[in-house]
Amino acid sequence: MAICGSRTHIGHFIGNITARRLQYSLSVKSCAISYNKRGFQNVSKANISLGSKGRSNNLMLNQYFTTNVAKRRSNLNPHKGFGLEGFRNLSQECFSSDTSKGMEQVVDVADSSSEGKIPLKLNSGSFYLPHPAKAKTGGEDAHFICTLTQAIGVADGVGGWADLGIDAGLYARELMSHSLAAIQEEPKGSIDLIRALEKAYVRTKAKGSSTACIVSLVDGGLYAVNLGDSGFMLVRNGCAAFKSPAQQHGFNFPYQLDCNNAGDSPSSAMVFKITAAPGDVLIVGTDGLFDNLFDDDISGVVIQAMESGLGPQMTAQRIAELAQQRAMDQTKSSPFSDGAREAGFEYNGGKLDDITVVVSYINE
Repeated sequence: MAICGSRTHIGHFIGNITARRLQYSLSVKSCAISYNKRGFQNVSKANISLGSKGRSNNLMLNQYFTTNVAKRRSNLNPHKGFGLEGFRNLSQECFSSDTSKGMEQVVDVADSSSEGKIPLKLNSGSFYLPHPAKAKTGGEDAHFICTLTQAIGVADGVGGWADLGIDAGLYARELMSHSLAAIQEEPKGSIDLIRALEKAYVRTKAKGSSTACIVSLVDGGLYAVNLGDSGFMLVRNGCAAFKSPAQQHGFNFPYQLDCNNAGDSPSSAMVFKITAAPGDVLIVGTDGLFDNLFDDDISGVVIQAMESGLGPQMTAQRIAELAQQRAMDQTKSSPFSDGAREAGFEYNGGKLDDITVVVSYINE
């Protein structure tokens, strides 16, 4: 985020932690740790069928642009169509962190299935690179990986608060911590990520503001909420099958949750339901990733990594390092420079920022 950064320490974990050195790597057991402005006035729903190369069945996406969540009935199952009856968790491993430079988190997410459906699991890893100028203070991104609820979350604190002497990374970390706790409070089989984000938003008392993106694997499908310009992407058969759109009030002005209730509300978040399949790869990240790499760049790294037999944590590292390399290259176009030109600004190259990348392999 142009007016944001990210904080990176080794710490701020919830639960029992067992650390093992790889290259600033952590293996975590137990449970752990993610902005929004003006709400929409109407709700629209789109059903999109995306073809998948080399596979006969299509990726079916139900994309909900949800605004007034309060109007939903309390007994409404947000996963209708995913068949959450019989939903079960076989593990209680979670990890949450604002992470530090070069740090990897490696977490295997629990198997989740119901009778008659293919059991799926997420094998996840993450990598975080703070803005070089903010490396000493750790940056302002935060994220979590949790196997108990099979959920992943990322948040990008808005760095503009630094002008007021406030570290927005504190807000992002607290928001993610409360998001994780709220998700764990959800009834099994009827998890509602918008409700969880609303709880986290109310409970977060730190000064600052942040974007938020949370994705959960629920009985064969991905259920996600995204507010702002963090987001997620699904790679299937080496191609970008779907990528969440950024929410912006204007160029480089993303939706965000704000400590003073002056920003957007959680109900403004976009809500997505996407059918998942074995072999899919989920990439969740902050704008430091998506501002600097095109879809084909990310898909290319995923293909190479899988052909080389790399795990998700190494794939996340390679994606993050390529994003930072492009961010410092002022000679090549980037999604950010393309967006700037479309908005009428002269801008070349990438945009240096905090970069958080979480990669999950979806397996049987």
